[in-house]
Amino acid sequence: MRFERRELPYWSAPTSVASLMLQVLAALVPAAFAHVWFFGPGFIFNLLVASIFAVAGEGLMMWLRGRSPAAALSDYSALVTAALLAFAIPSLTPWWVTATGALFGVIVAKHLYGGLGFNIFNPAMAGYVVILVTFPADLNLWVAPRMGDIDYQQLTLIQTLVFTLTGNLPEGLSFDAISRATPLDVMKTGLNRLATVAEIRTNPGMGDFGGRGWEWIGNFLAIGGFWLMIRKVIRWQIPLGVGLGLLVPASIMYLVGPGTNPSPGFHLFAGATILCAFFIATDPVSAATSTRGRFVYGLGIGFLTWCIRCWGSYADGVAFAVLIMNMAVPAIDYLTRPRVVGHSKGDGADG
Repeated sequence: MRFERRELPYWSAPTSVASLMLQVLAALVPAAFAHVWFFGPGFIFNLLVASIFAVAGEGLMMWLRGRSPAAALSDYSALVTAALLAFAIPSLTPWWVTATGALFGVIVAKHLYGGLGFNIFNPAMAGYVVILVTFPADLNLWVAPRMGDIDYQQLTLIQTLVFTLTGNLPEGLSFDAISRATPLDVMKTGLNRLATVAEIRTNPGMGDFGGRGWEWIGNFLAIGGFWLMIRKVIRWQIPLGVGLGLLVPASIMYLVGPGTNPSPGFHLFAGATILCAFFIATDPVSAATSTRGRFVYGLGIGFLTWCIRCWGSYADGVAFAVLIMNMAVPAIDYLTRPRVVGHSKGDGADG
Protein backbone atom coordinates (compact mmCIF):
# COMPACT_ATOMS: atom_id res chain seq x y z
CA MET A 1 0.00 0.00 0.00
CA ARG A 2 1.35 3.46 -0.91
CA PHE A 3 0.62 6.30 1.49
CA GLU A 4 0.17 9.80 0.17
CA ARG A 5 2.56 12.36 1.70
CA ARG A 6 1.68 16.01 2.01
CA GLU A 7 4.04 18.76 3.15
CA LEU A 8 3.06 21.34 5.72
CA PRO A 9 1.32 24.41 4.24
CA TYR A 10 4.21 26.69 5.22
CA TRP A 11 6.90 24.44 3.77
CA SER A 12 9.21 26.12 1.26
CA ALA A 13 11.78 24.54 -0.97
CA PRO A 14 15.32 24.91 0.39
CA THR A 15 17.76 27.18 -1.40
CA SER A 16 21.37 26.08 -1.74
CA VAL A 17 24.26 28.13 -0.43
CA ALA A 18 25.80 28.15 -3.90
CA SER A 19 22.66 29.70 -5.39
CA LEU A 20 22.59 32.44 -2.75
CA MET A 21 26.28 33.25 -3.21
CA LEU A 22 25.93 33.40 -6.99
CA GLN A 23 23.06 35.85 -6.65
CA VAL A 24 25.18 38.04 -4.37
CA LEU A 25 28.01 37.99 -6.91
CA ALA A 26 25.58 38.85 -9.70
CA ALA A 27 24.23 41.80 -7.70
CA LEU A 28 27.78 43.17 -7.40
CA VAL A 29 28.48 43.10 -11.15
CA PRO A 30 27.02 46.55 -12.06
CA ALA A 31 28.95 48.24 -9.24
CA ALA A 32 32.11 46.39 -10.32
CA PHE A 33 31.83 47.81 -13.84
CA ALA A 34 31.29 51.28 -12.37
CA HIS A 35 34.35 50.84 -10.15
CA VAL A 36 36.51 49.94 -13.14
CA TRP A 37 35.16 52.87 -15.14
CA PHE A 38 35.82 55.49 -12.48
CA PHE A 39 38.95 54.12 -10.78
CA GLY A 40 40.68 52.06 -13.43
CA PRO A 41 41.39 48.37 -14.12
CA GLY A 42 43.16 47.80 -10.81
CA PHE A 43 39.88 46.51 -9.39
CA ILE A 44 40.02 43.60 -11.84
CA PHE A 45 43.52 42.63 -10.76
CA ASN A 46 42.60 42.94 -7.08
CA LEU A 47 39.58 40.73 -7.65
CA LEU A 48 41.65 38.10 -9.47
CA VAL A 49 44.35 38.04 -6.77
CA ALA A 50 41.81 37.93 -3.94
CA SER A 51 39.84 35.16 -5.66
CA ILE A 52 42.92 33.01 -6.33
CA PHE A 53 44.19 33.19 -2.76
CA ALA A 54 40.74 32.92 -1.15
CA VAL A 55 39.93 29.79 -3.16
CA ALA A 56 43.41 28.36 -2.55
CA GLY A 57 43.12 29.01 1.18
CA GLU A 58 39.67 27.43 1.27
CA GLY A 59 40.86 24.32 -0.54
CA LEU A 60 43.98 24.01 1.61
CA MET A 61 42.06 24.25 4.88
CA MET A 62 39.48 21.70 3.78
CA TRP A 63 42.29 19.32 2.78
CA LEU A 64 44.09 19.80 6.11
CA ARG A 65 40.82 19.12 7.93
CA GLY A 66 40.38 15.86 6.04
CA ARG A 67 37.37 17.04 4.09
CA SER A 68 36.65 17.32 0.39
CA PRO A 69 37.92 20.66 -1.00
CA ALA A 70 35.45 20.42 -3.87
CA ALA A 71 32.49 20.53 -1.49
CA ALA A 72 33.64 23.83 0.02
CA LEU A 73 34.72 25.44 -3.22
CA SER A 74 31.40 24.68 -4.90
CA ASP A 75 29.47 26.99 -2.53
CA TYR A 76 31.26 30.11 -3.91
CA SER A 77 31.49 31.70 -0.44
CA ALA A 78 35.24 32.24 -0.88
CA LEU A 79 34.55 34.22 -4.06
CA VAL A 80 32.08 36.45 -2.22
CA THR A 81 34.75 37.15 0.40
CA ALA A 82 37.22 38.00 -2.37
CA ALA A 83 34.75 40.31 -4.12
CA LEU A 84 33.92 42.26 -0.95
CA LEU A 85 37.62 42.61 -0.16
CA ALA A 86 38.29 43.91 -3.68
CA PHE A 87 35.62 46.59 -3.21
CA ALA A 88 37.16 47.66 0.11
CA ILE A 89 40.74 48.26 -1.04
CA PRO A 90 42.22 50.83 -3.46
CA SER A 91 42.43 49.92 -7.12
CA LEU A 92 46.21 50.30 -6.85
CA THR A 93 47.12 47.66 -4.28
CA PRO A 94 50.17 45.34 -4.49
CA TRP A 95 49.25 41.69 -4.85
CA TRP A 96 50.82 40.61 -1.56
CA VAL A 97 48.61 43.02 0.38
CA THR A 98 45.46 41.68 -1.29
CA ALA A 99 46.65 38.10 -0.83
CA THR A 100 47.27 38.67 2.89
CA GLY A 101 43.74 39.96 3.40
CA ALA A 102 42.16 37.10 1.45
CA LEU A 103 44.18 34.39 3.21
CA PHE A 104 43.56 35.82 6.68
CA GLY A 105 39.85 36.17 6.02
CA VAL A 106 39.43 32.59 4.79
CA ILE A 107 41.98 30.71 6.91
CA VAL A 108 41.86 32.54 10.25
CA ALA A 109 38.51 34.32 10.41
CA LYS A 110 36.59 31.47 8.75
CA HIS A 111 38.18 28.04 9.02
CA LEU A 112 39.86 28.35 12.42
CA TYR A 113 36.34 28.84 13.78
CA GLY A 114 35.01 25.76 11.99
CA GLY A 115 34.34 26.94 8.44
CA LEU A 116 31.20 28.21 6.77
CA GLY A 117 28.35 28.41 9.25
CA PHE A 118 30.57 28.61 12.34
CA ASN A 119 32.69 31.72 11.83
CA ILE A 120 32.01 34.54 14.28
CA PHE A 121 33.50 37.37 12.25
CA ASN A 122 32.81 38.53 8.72
CA PRO A 123 35.81 37.07 6.79
CA ALA A 124 36.12 39.93 4.30
CA MET A 125 36.10 42.61 7.01
CA ALA A 126 38.51 40.65 9.20
CA GLY A 127 40.95 40.37 6.31
CA TYR A 128 40.52 44.04 5.45
CA VAL A 129 41.21 45.22 9.02
CA VAL A 130 44.38 43.11 9.17
CA ILE A 131 45.86 44.66 6.03
CA LEU A 132 44.59 48.12 7.06
CA VAL A 133 46.63 47.88 10.26
CA THR A 134 49.59 46.05 8.68
CA PHE A 135 49.90 47.97 5.39
CA PRO A 136 48.39 51.41 6.11
CA ALA A 137 50.40 53.21 3.42
CA ASP A 138 49.27 50.83 0.68
CA LEU A 139 45.62 51.27 1.60
CA ASN A 140 45.84 55.05 1.16
CA LEU A 141 46.68 54.91 -2.57
CA TRP A 142 43.22 55.78 -3.87
CA VAL A 143 43.33 57.28 -7.35
CA ALA A 144 41.20 60.20 -8.46
CA PRO A 145 37.92 59.27 -10.17
CA ARG A 146 37.81 59.34 -13.95
CA MET A 147 36.07 62.69 -14.37
CA GLY A 148 36.84 65.16 -17.13
CA ASP A 149 37.57 68.21 -14.99
CA ILE A 150 39.69 66.51 -12.30
CA ASP A 151 43.45 66.77 -12.68
CA TYR A 152 44.88 63.29 -12.42
CA GLN A 153 47.34 60.91 -14.04
CA GLN A 154 45.66 57.67 -15.06
CA LEU A 155 47.77 54.54 -15.42
CA THR A 156 47.37 52.29 -18.43
CA LEU A 157 46.32 48.67 -18.15
CA ILE A 158 49.92 47.46 -18.38
CA GLN A 159 51.19 50.05 -15.89
CA THR A 160 48.48 49.06 -13.44
CA LEU A 161 49.38 45.38 -13.81
CA VAL A 162 53.08 46.13 -13.27
CA PHE A 163 52.26 48.07 -10.10
CA THR A 164 50.05 45.24 -8.84
CA LEU A 165 52.86 42.72 -9.36
CA THR A 166 55.82 44.83 -8.23
CA GLY A 167 54.49 47.78 -6.24
CA ASN A 168 56.52 50.14 -8.44
CA LEU A 169 55.21 53.06 -10.47
CA PRO A 170 56.53 53.93 -13.94
CA GLU A 171 59.80 55.86 -13.91
CA GLY A 172 59.31 59.57 -13.37
CA LEU A 173 55.84 59.18 -11.89
CA SER A 174 55.20 59.75 -8.18
CA PHE A 175 52.30 58.72 -5.96
CA ASP A 176 51.32 62.37 -5.58
CA ALA A 177 50.54 62.49 -9.29
CA ILE A 178 48.08 59.60 -9.25
CA SER A 179 46.69 59.24 -5.71
CA ARG A 180 44.01 61.35 -4.07
CA ALA A 181 42.48 61.41 -0.60
CA THR A 182 39.05 59.83 -0.34
CA PRO A 183 36.06 62.09 0.39
CA LEU A 184 35.98 60.82 3.98
CA ASP A 185 39.70 61.58 4.40
CA VAL A 186 39.24 65.05 2.91
CA MET A 187 36.34 65.75 5.26
CA LYS A 188 38.07 64.46 8.40
CA THR A 189 41.32 66.31 7.64
CA GLY A 190 39.50 69.52 6.85
CA LEU A 191 37.42 69.44 10.02
CA ASN A 192 40.54 68.75 12.09
CA ARG A 193 42.04 71.90 10.58
CA LEU A 194 38.92 73.85 11.65
CA ALA A 195 37.64 74.33 8.10
CA THR A 196 33.88 74.42 7.58
CA VAL A 197 31.96 71.75 5.70
CA ALA A 198 31.14 74.27 2.97
CA GLU A 199 34.84 75.06 2.51
CA ILE A 200 35.78 71.39 2.43
CA ARG A 201 33.15 70.64 -0.17
CA THR A 202 34.90 72.93 -2.66
CA ASN A 203 37.39 70.09 -3.16
CA PRO A 204 37.09 68.93 -6.79
CA GLY A 205 36.62 65.33 -5.64
CA MET A 206 33.36 66.12 -3.89
CA GLY A 207 30.09 65.33 -5.63
CA ASP A 208 26.46 66.23 -5.04
CA PHE A 209 26.37 64.30 -1.77
CA GLY A 210 29.51 62.22 -1.24
CA GLY A 211 32.46 61.78 -3.57
CA ARG A 212 32.43 61.98 -7.34
CA GLY A 213 32.47 58.51 -8.80
CA TRP A 214 31.71 57.03 -5.39
CA GLU A 215 28.11 58.19 -5.70
CA TRP A 216 27.57 56.20 -8.90
CA ILE A 217 29.13 53.09 -7.39
CA GLY A 218 26.82 53.52 -4.39
CA ASN A 219 23.81 53.81 -6.68
CA PHE A 220 24.65 50.55 -8.45
CA LEU A 221 25.30 48.84 -5.12
CA ALA A 222 21.88 49.98 -3.92
CA ILE A 223 20.23 48.61 -7.06
CA GLY A 224 21.94 45.27 -6.49
CA GLY A 225 20.96 45.32 -2.83
CA PHE A 226 17.29 45.98 -3.54
CA TRP A 227 17.35 43.19 -6.12
CA LEU A 228 18.65 40.83 -3.41
CA MET A 229 15.82 41.91 -1.10
CA ILE A 230 13.25 41.30 -3.82
CA ARG A 231 14.75 37.86 -4.36
CA LYS A 232 14.61 37.33 -0.56
CA VAL A 233 18.32 36.61 -0.47
CA ILE A 234 18.70 39.23 2.28
CA ARG A 235 16.18 40.64 4.74
CA TRP A 236 15.26 44.32 4.95
CA GLN A 237 15.88 44.71 8.69
CA ILE A 238 19.69 44.95 8.54
CA PRO A 239 19.93 47.50 5.67
CA LEU A 240 17.25 49.62 7.35
CA GLY A 241 19.01 49.37 10.70
CA VAL A 242 22.37 50.35 9.24
CA GLY A 243 20.80 53.32 7.49
CA LEU A 244 18.92 54.58 10.52
CA GLY A 245 21.83 53.95 12.90
CA LEU A 246 24.07 56.13 10.76
CA LEU A 247 21.74 58.71 9.27
CA VAL A 248 19.66 59.61 12.36
CA PRO A 249 22.59 60.86 14.49
CA ALA A 250 24.20 62.38 11.38
CA SER A 251 20.98 64.29 10.63
CA ILE A 252 20.63 65.53 14.19
CA MET A 253 24.20 66.80 14.34
CA TYR A 254 23.90 68.35 10.88
CA LEU A 255 20.82 70.29 11.97
CA VAL A 256 22.59 71.41 15.14
CA GLY A 257 25.83 72.44 13.44
CA PRO A 258 25.87 72.25 9.63
CA GLY A 259 29.22 74.01 9.48
CA THR A 260 31.05 71.36 11.48
CA ASN A 261 29.05 68.21 10.71
CA PRO A 262 28.70 66.59 7.26
CA SER A 263 25.21 66.07 5.90
CA PRO A 264 23.49 62.67 6.14
CA GLY A 265 23.72 62.46 2.34
CA PHE A 266 27.49 62.69 2.60
CA HIS A 267 27.61 59.85 5.14
CA LEU A 268 25.39 57.73 2.90
CA PHE A 269 27.31 58.21 -0.36
CA ALA A 270 30.86 58.49 1.00
CA GLY A 271 32.78 55.40 1.97
CA ALA A 272 31.37 51.90 2.25
CA THR A 273 27.96 52.69 3.78
CA ILE A 274 25.80 51.19 1.01
CA LEU A 275 28.18 48.27 0.46
CA CYS A 276 27.96 47.53 4.17
CA ALA A 277 24.19 47.85 4.43
CA PHE A 278 23.37 45.42 1.61
CA PHE A 279 26.37 43.13 1.21
CA ILE A 280 28.64 43.12 4.28
CA ALA A 281 26.36 43.43 7.30
CA THR A 282 23.89 40.95 5.77
CA ASP A 283 26.34 38.04 5.89
CA PRO A 284 24.01 35.19 6.97
CA VAL A 285 26.60 33.53 9.22
CA SER A 286 28.07 36.39 11.25
CA ALA A 287 24.90 38.52 11.44
CA ALA A 288 22.04 38.27 13.90
CA THR A 289 19.31 35.79 12.99
CA SER A 290 16.17 36.84 14.85
CA THR A 291 13.86 39.37 13.22
CA ARG A 292 14.27 42.05 15.89
CA GLY A 293 17.89 41.07 16.34
CA ARG A 294 18.71 41.88 12.72
CA PHE A 295 17.36 45.39 13.15
CA VAL A 296 19.28 45.93 16.42
CA TYR A 297 22.41 44.52 14.80
CA GLY A 298 22.10 46.92 11.86
CA LEU A 299 21.44 49.87 14.16
CA GLY A 300 24.61 49.10 16.10
CA ILE A 301 26.72 48.93 12.94
CA GLY A 302 25.35 52.22 11.62
CA PHE A 303 25.78 54.05 14.92
CA LEU A 304 29.31 52.73 15.49
CA THR A 305 30.26 53.71 11.94
CA TRP A 306 29.09 57.26 12.62
CA CYS A 307 30.99 57.39 15.93
CA ILE A 308 34.23 56.17 14.35
CA ARG A 309 33.91 58.62 11.47
CA CYS A 310 33.40 61.49 13.89
CA TRP A 311 35.92 60.68 16.63
CA GLY A 312 38.00 57.70 15.52
CA SER A 313 41.44 57.60 13.97
CA TYR A 314 40.18 56.07 10.72
CA ALA A 315 38.13 57.92 8.13
CA ASP A 316 35.61 55.11 7.60
CA GLY A 317 34.53 52.87 10.47
CA VAL A 318 32.46 50.27 8.61
CA ALA A 319 34.86 47.34 9.04
CA PHE A 320 35.47 47.97 12.74
CA ALA A 321 31.75 48.50 13.38
CA VAL A 322 30.88 45.20 11.69
CA LEU A 323 33.48 43.23 13.65
CA ILE A 324 32.41 44.77 16.96
CA MET A 325 28.77 43.94 16.31
CA ASN A 326 29.75 40.42 15.20
CA MET A 327 30.92 39.85 18.77
CA ALA A 328 27.57 41.08 20.09
CA VAL A 329 25.47 38.77 17.91
CA PRO A 330 25.07 35.93 20.48
CA ALA A 331 23.76 38.38 23.09
CA ILE A 332 21.50 40.11 20.55
CA ASP A 333 19.99 36.82 19.37
CA TYR A 334 19.47 35.68 22.97
CA LEU A 335 17.75 38.88 24.05
CA THR A 336 15.57 39.14 20.94
CA ARG A 337 14.65 35.47 20.49
CA PRO A 338 11.02 35.01 19.43
CA ARG A 339 8.41 33.51 21.73
CA VAL A 340 7.75 29.84 21.07
CA VAL A 341 4.27 29.16 19.68
CA GLY A 342 1.98 27.78 22.40
CA HIS A 343 3.83 29.39 25.30
CA SER A 344 2.95 32.55 27.13
CA LYS A 345 5.49 35.34 27.60
CA GLY A 346 6.20 34.17 31.11
CA ASP A 347 7.08 30.68 29.94
CA GLY A 348 10.16 31.82 28.00
CA ALA A 349 11.58 30.40 24.81
CA ASP A 350 12.93 27.27 26.46
CA GLY A 351 9.56 26.05 27.53
